[in-house]
Amino acid sequence: MEYFIELLKLIIIDALFAAVPAVGFAMVFNVPKKMLVYCAIGGAFAHSLRFLLMDFGVQIEWATLIASSSMGFLGLYWSRKRLIPRPVFTVASVIPMIPGSFAFTTVIGLVELNSAGYSVEMMQIVTENGLKTLFILGALSFGLALPSILIYRGRPIV
Repeated sequence: MEYFIELLKLIIIDALFAAVPAVGFAMVFNVPKKMLVYCAIGGAFAHSLRFLLMDFGVQIEWATLIASSSMGFLGLYWSRKRLIPRPVFTVASVIPMIPGSFAFTTVIGLVELNSAGYSVEMMQIVTENGLKTLFILGALSFGLALPSILIYRGRPIV
């Protein structure tokens, strides 16, 4: 029981800290004030879901795909309910899941390879973090596109 209380505290803290960049990104792109609360809820939901899945042992790439797909479906529902384009909610909501630390480690490793010369350990770090960054970004973009692909797939484009 104590584990679940501690996990709930961590999820609440994660949700609060994920809502801040989601709202900040939405504000940069002039999202209407009434929709900022949806961006905050979406960012908190998506990041907390990914955190929870990772706590249960799911790899970060798969957890990101599931969380961004879930946010895509939720954003699709909100966009139909509020008659606002879906990216208003979804893009701002997945911003907290951008793999900044993995990308930073990759770039620093590349600089280190350039300045200090080749080493197997550094090349392993660069490759590992670079691939993780690419897969997480791919999961984010595919997860956001998946609901539209599944729901609008039978409709003609023109």
